[in-house]
Amino acid sequence: MRTTFPQLLMQHAAQRPGAPAMREKEYGIWQTLSWKALATLVEELAAGLHQAGLRRDDHMVVIGANRPRLYATMLAVQSLGAVPIPLYQDAAAAECVFPINNAEVSFAFAEDQEQVDKLLEIRPQCPQLARIYFDDPRGLRKYDEPGLASLDELQARGKAFASLHTDFFKDEVAKIQPDDVGAMFFTSGTTGNPKGVVHTHDSLLNRARAGAEFDKLSSEEEVLAYLPPAWIGQNIFSYAQWLACGYVVNCPESAATASIDLKEIGPTYYFAPPRIFEGLLTSVMIRMEDAGLVKHKMFQAFMTVAQRVGPALMNGEQVGLMDRLLYALGNVCVYGPLRNTLGFSRVRVAYTAGEAIGPDLFSFYRSIGINIKQLYGSTETAVFVCLQPDTEARADTVGVPCAGVEIKVADNGEILVKSPGLFQSYYKNPAATAEVLTADGWYHTSDAGFLDAHGHLKIIDRVKDVGRIQGGAFDGAMFAPKYVENKLKFFQHIKEVVAYGDGREKVCVFINIDFDAVGNWAERRNLPYAGYTDLAQKPEVYQLIKECVEKVNADLSADALLAGSQVSRFLILHKELDADDGELTRTNKVRRGFIADKYSVLVDALYAGKKEQFIETVVKFEDGRTGSVSATLALDDAKIFAPVKAAA
Repeated sequence: MRTTFPQLLMQHAAQRPGAPAMREKEYGIWQTLSWKALATLVEELAAGLHQAGLRRDDHMVVIGANRPRLYATMLAVQSLGAVPIPLYQDAAAAECVFPINNAEVSFAFAEDQEQVDKLLEIRPQCPQLARIYFDDPRGLRKYDEPGLASLDELQARGKAFASLHTDFFKDEVAKIQPDDVGAMFFTSGTTGNPKGVVHTHDSLLNRARAGAEFDKLSSEEEVLAYLPPAWIGQNIFSYAQWLACGYVVNCPESAATASIDLKEIGPTYYFAPPRIFEGLLTSVMIRMEDAGLVKHKMFQAFMTVAQRVGPALMNGEQVGLMDRLLYALGNVCVYGPLRNTLGFSRVRVAYTAGEAIGPDLFSFYRSIGINIKQLYGSTETAVFVCLQPDTEARADTVGVPCAGVEIKVADNGEILVKSPGLFQSYYKNPAATAEVLTADGWYHTSDAGFLDAHGHLKIIDRVKDVGRIQGGAFDGAMFAPKYVENKLKFFQHIKEVVAYGDGREKVCVFINIDFDAVGNWAERRNLPYAGYTDLAQKPEVYQLIKECVEKVNADLSADALLAGSQVSRFLILHKELDADDGELTRTNKVRRGFIADKYSVLVDALYAGKKEQFIETVVKFEDGRTGSVSATLALDDAKIFAPVKAAA
């Protein structure tokens, strides 16, 4: 049934008024908001925004972490036929200028003083930004800016208006149609200005329902909303599917308490990019390294059983009686307590997306009884394109096309998608829309891949990034940088990788170490260090990373298609790549071209065969100040393996 977000809100409020819709942790205590209370809040905010001048098709940005009042504001905006635009709360002020001006935004919701300051800073560049409403008043009492008001004031005015116009809200909601624009999401802008991705109520809710039906989600689910609302993945899981299913969304107190809050809530439905799962596992492994001998031995013994038996049990395969008994014992002694420590004791379905996940990491979670699966999608497709069935979860695919989706592979290997969840257009950018959306409804994903014999989709890399080695032993071989980067990032000691090689005679990479994992590794070996830069340049750390690189090279040598992508030379960067420094997007995607320009002296040094290179880099701190980091970096060679010939 086609519907809209506000209509779903009203249905839940009418059918189950006292049921919890959201919880928010404040001062260490979970506060619950019922569907009826949420509907009342949305009605009052909508009435207040109407009085303030927000009209149909207008745009309003919302900037902040997951909070009930942020969600309520989005619903209030949609109830008036206007369009909410979530922006990343960790974006620098300058990054907000283009979206606000491009979408001609005059209304804004800002969570707290930090976000208000950001908007006030760019107001001279965005003169149409007339009204800013804040949720948390701390630090804002003495602010005297035109159009700046608290959400409480807006709600109070709306409440008075709604009491005099009792049918106003209901009448406004009835006017909204499924094909009306429901939300706009700005892409991360990897190669230029971000693009406003326009979605209708129906495109978002259609995919939300398709995912819900695939995994048999119900109103009984518990979800933790801790990722940025501006990321469509978080928006689908904790907003679109929340309203489609009517389950409970839980908002942590802060990013710092998210892992604690995860354990307290014990979600049944969980979504995270691979880096979150990697971080959780790294913390577990660090703790196990410090555990006593008996615990350490028991953990190793039962994990050996889990790796042999667990994935087969998850996939519904036959397992011998003795293995079943050993796994059951392991579940009592290790796997159960481990799931509880991670906060996954009640997880029924866990998804990861955005980047490839390492096979060892994927296998680890499934081996201890966590139903982790991969999905494939994008902002333009409203996330759900491919999903993995419970018994067909594999690390090297992203699943099968879900309901309503068609996939075909172009001659150049690009994946094309047709789906009810496709975006309407890029806002005010018909040329960019025409580049990716054909007249007959096919969307060019820009991803290269293929469907395997089982109907599962495999992604190799971005089409534009797939290149060729020119010269040397692998002349003419395919080069897939993202594939190489992901294989290296599967190691717990490596956090980020940037690979170069297209049009060159060999592959060279920049590496960021995982400071926590490598720091713990160094401490256990009594290796002193004074911060990231010092640790990254230790000869012992270079040897550790070199072993990882050479393991990847050995794996690549067995792949007839990608043997030429083996890494010849590498360096460990003196600083972590950072979105504030322009090196990553706000969704933590590497801006490879930007990094190549910024660190061209290092790229040149790698290809020139140098053993070391001095570099000084300007960095931006969280408070907006700038400084510099300098170091003389070591540049190292890695062993290259001859391609393994397939058996005759």
